Amino acid sequence: MTAQTSITRRYKFAAMHRLHSDRLSEEDNWKVFGKCNNPNGHGHNYVILVTVAGAIQERTGLATDVETLDRVVRETVVARFDHRDLNRDPAFADKTTTGENLAILIWDLLADKIPAGRLVNIGVVETRDNYFEYAGPAAAGAR
Repeated sequence: MTAQTSITRRYKFAAMHRLHSDRLSEEDNWKVFGKCNNPNGHGHNYVILVTVAGAIQERTGLATDVETLDRVVRETVVARFDHRDLNRDPAFADKTTTGENLAILIWDLLADKIPAGRLVNIGVVETRDNYFEYAGPAAAGAR
């Protein structure tokens, strides 16, 4: 039996957003999102944790091609969101820019692009106190 392992890589980007839902009244948006509903938005220095698991490759001793993984995440996630307004991203046209929704979106962007192994988890550190995690549709049930 081939040994299985996982690797978690960390990536960073800075972005702004406004927590706001068109499904809520202005008053309810303020009640739910508080100061994060500020019409001018606010920013975060996001840290994204991408975990990939797989069989240890005999030739390299690795579970995935780290160089390719880094390139894919930089091109697919970091370049898309760094120094951007998340509310203007087309994927958030009908969703609130919460950390939960950002974790799911990052999963969806990366799931089919992992160079070797399988995507296991996406972690999003938004603030010192806010961490969001998504482990794919199988773990979450039907969305």
